[in-house]
Amino acid sequence: MRKTVAIIGTRGYPSYYGGFETAVRRLAPYLAERGWDVTVYGRRGTTVLDDPSADARVGTRVTPGLETKSLSTLSYGLTASLDAARRKPDVALVLNCANGFWLPLLKRRGIPTVVNVDGIEWDRAKWGGLAKKVFREGAVWTARHADRVIYDAKAIEDRWLAEFGRGGDVIAYGGEVPPAHPVEAGLTHRGYALMVARFVPENTVTDFFEAAREIARTRDVVIVGSSGYGGPIEEAVVELTRSNARVRWFGHVSDDARLHALWQHAGAYFHGHSVGGTNPALVQAMACGAPVVARDTVFNREVLGDAGVFVEPDPRQIAAAVLSLLDDPDRQDLLAQRAQARAVEAYSWDAVHAAYERSLLAAVASRRPAFAETSGA
Repeated sequence: MRKTVAIIGTRGYPSYYGGFETAVRRLAPYLAERGWDVTVYGRRGTTVLDDPSADARVGTRVTPGLETKSLSTLSYGLTASLDAARRKPDVALVLNCANGFWLPLLKRRGIPTVVNVDGIEWDRAKWGGLAKKVFREGAVWTARHADRVIYDAKAIEDRWLAEFGRGGDVIAYGGEVPPAHPVEAGLTHRGYALMVARFVPENTVTDFFEAAREIARTRDVVIVGSSGYGGPIEEAVVELTRSNARVRWFGHVSDDARLHALWQHAGAYFHGHSVGGTNPALVQAMACGAPVVARDTVFNREVLGDAGVFVEPDPRQIAAAVLSLLDDPDRQDLLAQRAQARAVEAYSWDAVHAAYERSLLAAVASRRPAFAETSGA
């Protein structure tokens, strides 16, 4: 008997937008290979057409929604959930706790749900008071209605246990050691500082911009990322590049090979994410062997262990730590080796995929015990 799964809450397949999209781009073909009929819900105009890496066995469905910063997740999640409720898959993998509001729609149709809650969205500075309340209430609904819950870091599970009394499956993101790529034109191996991040306040982006002014006095600085909606942070990076010839802004980079090359050859990669759990960009940077300077958070320490340098979100501290690492080739090599070894040992995609499948099968078996037997779980 073929198993069916609907994946709800990303921009679609294949998409290169963010962490959820990266995970689904890898998980969906894995499940298809394992005998699942996979349908990934998405949004119009957000997937890569004619992507040669796309797996033809993965089905896609586009539903309508409101493409705004505040309402896109909720509106697309609602229409995808309504469509999935009508089609009635064996299980739904739902991404982002904001979609917890729609779990009863699936529940009424007898569809078990596995929810990856993402980070602690209601702590994010990019959201206003109303949006934070919506995300937290969505978390309440998720804790109440999800059959199983996935956390991408132990620290996230600890927070949910404290606030909602709900444990779950801790499944991080994966990374892969890529082949060697040539250094980007105009840059030198281990000679530049790099930041890769979505342009939101909790990623310490503006603090890094200030630090970049000092770093760029003597070293090249590369910035990858965007807000997706324009705004003051993008205006700030434009001004920064205009006033500092050694600062280069590449915007959003969807070419994995190019992004991997930037991490492979960076002399210091700054990771400023402060709110999420296991960040997929950090895991992939480690797999690429990037020497990491990270904002000091419980999440970043959980992922990096002894494979990084930790700093407070202060421009002077960031600049000093980055410049110190750029001036120390031996330390660069040591941190790069530690980071890559840790990524291989603790964050392999094979282990991540297998853990997701176990969670999906367990959710179905909790409603239909015979399913586990016929599926070979």
